[in-house]
Amino acid sequence: MPDIIHGHYADAGYVGSRIAALLGVPLVFTGHSLGRVKRLRLIEGGLKEETIESRYNISQRIEAEEIALDHADLVVTSTEQEIYKQYEHYENYHPDRMAVIPPGVDIERFRPPKRGFRRSPVLQELSRFLADPRKPIILAISRADERKNIATLVQAYGESSALQECANLVIIAGNRDDIDSLDSGAKKVLTRLLLDIDRYDLHGKVAYPKHHGDEDIPEFYRLAASTRGVFVNPALTEPFGLTLIEAAASGLPIVATEDGGPRDIVKNCKNGLLVDPLDAGKMAAVLRSVITDRGRWKELSRKGLQGVRRHYTWKNHVALYLSKVGALLPKRLSKKSIMLGKNRLLQVERLLVCDIDDTLLGDTKALSTLMRRVKYTNGKCGFGVATSRTFFEALDIIFHHKMIVPDIIITSAGAEIHYGHWMVEDTQWADQSRHRWDAAAIRSCLEQLHGLRLQPPKQQNERKVSYFVDENAPTLREIKRHLRHSGLRATTIMSRGQYLDVTPIRASKALALKYISLKWDIPFDQMLVAGGAGNDEEMLSGNALGVVVGNYSPEIKKLQNRDNVYFAEHRYAKGVLEGMDHYRFIQDSQ
Repeated sequence: MPDIIHGHYADAGYVGSRIAALLGVPLVFTGHSLGRVKRLRLIEGGLKEETIESRYNISQRIEAEEIALDHADLVVTSTEQEIYKQYEHYENYHPDRMAVIPPGVDIERFRPPKRGFRRSPVLQELSRFLADPRKPIILAISRADERKNIATLVQAYGESSALQECANLVIIAGNRDDIDSLDSGAKKVLTRLLLDIDRYDLHGKVAYPKHHGDEDIPEFYRLAASTRGVFVNPALTEPFGLTLIEAAASGLPIVATEDGGPRDIVKNCKNGLLVDPLDAGKMAAVLRSVITDRGRWKELSRKGLQGVRRHYTWKNHVALYLSKVGALLPKRLSKKSIMLGKNRLLQVERLLVCDIDDTLLGDTKALSTLMRRVKYTNGKCGFGVATSRTFFEALDIIFHHKMIVPDIIITSAGAEIHYGHWMVEDTQWADQSRHRWDAAAIRSCLEQLHGLRLQPPKQQNERKVSYFVDENAPTLREIKRHLRHSGLRATTIMSRGQYLDVTPIRASKALALKYISLKWDIPFDQMLVAGGAGNDEEMLSGNALGVVVGNYSPEIKKLQNRDNVYFAEHRYAKGVLEGMDHYRFIQDSQ
């Protein structure tokens, strides 16, 4: 059993949220590149929203990130800028749950030059371009991407004869064989580079090698440091700036964009200066000031080496990470086992789980037939119900309609699980489903919305808040957004356009079934679930065999193309029987 789940990027964050909920362990999330930020940049770049959606499926990615943020106990970022400039665009924006844990740099690989280093093999490659290779090097390393702003750097250098006089410019912009064969973005950047070199007549002053290996990158930094040069990152925005700490670890002072992560690096290391990435004149002046002031250069170089060792080694990264994660571990929920002696679930080979309302109920004769078929399987097929009703409501219905006593009773839309004739509650699941749950705060928050009316007390409990919904109510999406903006974590389920259930973030019918599958070792391909309302959608969308009864509500229709979901023609329990015949579910277990 893991102590924590850590998901990186949107997809793993979403999966991690499900696993963490299933196992009852803390979730740590690192978003890296964020969907909302990417969408903003693409719109700024001229793309229409519908084009962005069709090309990147961006709304699904953003919702996955929202779900991860909703579940996360800790969000790890590389910089303060991520917290206050990127995550602020999200509905689940809670900076108190975020921590800056910057990545590290390999200080054995990236290290200062030794005496005599100017005999480096990369110098020979650069000398093909440079009339005077002995000059200090202004080094830039990045992808050939317009956002890296190489054009403004070349403009700054090209328009400053004083800077050309005192330094060479070396641009490492990826590898290439033929510019015409590159993608359109890189082709545009490199073509512009060559045109600008010619425009400013920088031949013999600018090096732009076609090829380099990974092993050459540390050599470029050391060569620039040995010439008392400077590393420059002129990007329009830089989320972190890994090349900046690589340069610092090599003893090379830095000049970097003022937009993004470089602010943190310069603040911590005090080894360089920040510039407006669009101000070419200022960029040239700052670069020249670092190169021509020998005393200042030495101070920046020394502070960079010290700052990296203090803030940006992997040892420091791990220590800070463990301290933050360690604070979560005492909150880990206890793993109480349920010992039920000869519990039937230990012997069953298959499990049938049905919703109650409008699935089991509605056709008394078919329900009796269904109960007989389940009963006479020699104990090989277990029976369960999964309902939004509370536990005691469900029991009343089960006994009133003379159903067999379920082996599993999932109630309150997945927030409660009970077992067998003794109706013992799964205390492990109960603990997990209380995670960050505040029913009173949920009620207080949602009473602000029109069109929602609390259902009677008997249809509520400490882990489920339920409402009637009328035509004036906001959409489910708007309700979720309202809860998120209020800092509340919850699962929201709309059913038949009339009922709203709000349960803990780690509770749902689908999660309860996954938990049962894991706990009792019942594979999903040996589990059949049946339902027909909106609150059954997630349960039916899983890996179990699914049956949608003929009287299903419209919101379930979207599942018709799923291979493991069978839409029955018959209604109510007769539709369940039809689905069982379709899958040969009972026959194969007899």
